Amino acid sequence: MNERVTMQSAPPATPSGILLEKDVDVPMRDGARLKADVFRPDDAGRHPAILNLGPYQKDKLWIPPPTLEEKPNPWMNWETVNPEWWVPNGYAAVRVDGRGSGKSPGQCEPWSLAEAIDFYDAIEWAAAQPWCNGNVGLSGISYFAINQWFVANLQPPSLKAIIPWEGFADLYRDALFHGGLLSVFMTNWFTAHLMHHTVGRAAQSLPDAWNINTLYFWLHNNLDSGAFFGAQAQWDKITVPMLTVGNWSGMALHLRGNTEAFMRAASKHKKLRLQAGTHVHPFYTEDGRQDQLRFFDYWLKGIDNGVMDEPPVKLAIRKGNDEIEWRHEHEWPLARTQWTRLYFDLSTPPAGQPENSGGLISTNPDMSSSRTYPATALGSMGSTSAASSQVMGGGIRPGMGISLETPPLPHAVEVTGPVAASFWVSSETEDMDLFLTIRNLDADGNEVLETGQQGAPVPVAKGWLRVSHRELDPDLSLPYRPYHRHKRRLFLKPGEIVRVDLEIWPTSMVFGRGHRIRLDIQPRDGVGSQSYMHYHADYNTGTNTIHAGGEYQSYLLLPIIPPKSS
Repeated sequence: MNERVTMQSAPPATPSGILLEKDVDVPMRDGARLKADVFRPDDAGRHPAILNLGPYQKDKLWIPPPTLEEKPNPWMNWETVNPEWWVPNGYAAVRVDGRGSGKSPGQCEPWSLAEAIDFYDAIEWAAAQPWCNGNVGLSGISYFAINQWFVANLQPPSLKAIIPWEGFADLYRDALFHGGLLSVFMTNWFTAHLMHHTVGRAAQSLPDAWNINTLYFWLHNNLDSGAFFGAQAQWDKITVPMLTVGNWSGMALHLRGNTEAFMRAASKHKKLRLQAGTHVHPFYTEDGRQDQLRFFDYWLKGIDNGVMDEPPVKLAIRKGNDEIEWRHEHEWPLARTQWTRLYFDLSTPPAGQPENSGGLISTNPDMSSSRTYPATALGSMGSTSAASSQVMGGGIRPGMGISLETPPLPHAVEVTGPVAASFWVSSETEDMDLFLTIRNLDADGNEVLETGQQGAPVPVAKGWLRVSHRELDPDLSLPYRPYHRHKRRLFLKPGEIVRVDLEIWPTSMVFGRGHRIRLDIQPRDGVGSQSYMHYHADYNTGTNTIHAGGEYQSYLLLPIIPPKSS
């Protein structure tokens, strides 16, 4: 969500063939009027509309990075469709400042039921305009993807297709509380946009917006009590055709929601695209734009271009160091997946190996063993340590927790799909934080990293759990995707050994011959977490213990993909 933007003092002339209507009133059912910009073909025809609604201020010009395939122009806006490309292709692009943001009056409630209702009204308003053919689609990145799920819950009749491009679908599980652990990315995001609207240029138009204490609401509702119902996809209500797009390196924000959508949404017409790289680049590539255009041409213009006859799943198979190969599949998870357990071996490490090292092996060890490690590696930093350590990156320390590795792989192994871990733990205190990281080590022991969503290097995959949140929902849990209820806290008794089933977000990686698959289990954020750190409560003291072998079967479950048969 990082951005480089500037406020336009006066709009430049639009290119030939594009008509721009600025600051159009969009009436809401309660009498409020939101402000929108409408870019549309300068002709007498009726065209489909692509809408974006959010708090990022429609009048902010985005200066894209020089590596973006789509070149800068005066109408670029952060994470939204580019009118200079879409309008000549026969679409109207409509940008709406969400209530209480930009130039729209009222109070901003990000990702709320109230915002979804406003979005519903904006969709139906656009469909009724004389320049619209009555068909509305939604496409955009991040915020402009996320609230697509929540308005789709309400089934506006004129919404004919959505393309949620890297957008979480459950404010609680996907964004705010990973396995019950608060993501400080979200609190930082809120603070940044609160500042934009109170001490930035937006305050000139809206001097009294953002009074609602959203941050308190988020923190106060740290169990999934139902308070976030309007900001969670109701999969049985989402029936609109969708192209759901995730990013392998979007772990900790934009990935889980996109795969959950493909597995669970009631829509009969679903496509899934999973890509790699940064957050914004793929959306503006020719490949990315063509995938969007063909989908919208089919559903919004009625052009029978065969897009829905093609395999529904398009995957960027990662091969290390940002190398990918696109591949089409017919389902998710893949039907030919070989679900493979790699068991924890916590027996005494060989001489010369670190004390916190262990193995990932093909069979459960006969004898049980355990490994104990400090619950914190920060030392005493005063009353603010639990929060400030995250902001400064101080939570990341080499050698925390334990690290488990496979032997060198005798041949290349593809891992593509959901990942899970099941193991046994105990602690000296009443709770325990688990941070799992899957890493790719080459034959020389060097880590192979990928370009992450925010541009920083990231490992293969991550998962999290606060052990008091370990209770599963038996109706929604799958062997490869545990689903936690987050309805109550099951605190530990000192020394009590309990089983945890932990969701690791989906991934794709071909581990090369001679490489090792490594699993870190840590009490704090590990390598590649810089953009998405977590708050650690002050009960993380003393020591934690992992148990494995014998009666304590502990394992990593990997989706190993054999080559397609000819």
